[in-house]
Amino acid sequence: MDEKGPAVDPTRIGQIVERYCDQRWPLIPLLQEIQNEFGYIPPEAIEPVANALSMFPSQVQGVITFYEQLYTKPRGKKVVRVCRGTACHVRGGKTILKLAKQHLGVEEGQTTPDLEYTLDTVACIGVCAMAPNMVIGKQTHGHLNPKKVSQLLGRTGDARG
Repeated sequence: MDEKGPAVDPTRIGQIVERYCDQRWPLIPLLQEIQNEFGYIPPEAIEPVANALSMFPSQVQGVITFYEQLYTKPRGKKVVRVCRGTACHVRGGKTILKLAKQHLGVEEGQTTPDLEYTLDTVACIGVCAMAPNMVIGKQTHGHLNPKKVSQLLGRTGDARG
């Protein structure tokens, strides 16, 4: 996949940054808004953010790389999160992850070339009684088996969520 996402409008970055200049601790909310706008924090945003907040670009980059929920690469419209918790592992979670990789054609942490899906794993989704499970977008799917995974992520179908 091309690491470069859709075109980034520097004017739009400037408009977002401008709204945060008078706040006391605006860095994380500012980065979150930029990410909400573009789907990730493009490299072109780091210098304007740093300048507006009187920070070094390396400080802004340090915050971005510290927080796991901030992304520096484009993410899919739908994020598929496969649970790696104990209950899911014992009930076949490893197979569910393998099938998700096969259906999406990507590894953990990667995004499909069409920017439709990003595959992630999580330590626990919190619905152990439904193990094994995964979340697609905001929809949790439990009691998974190969057939259900194929229905949810099948190459000819579309993941629901």
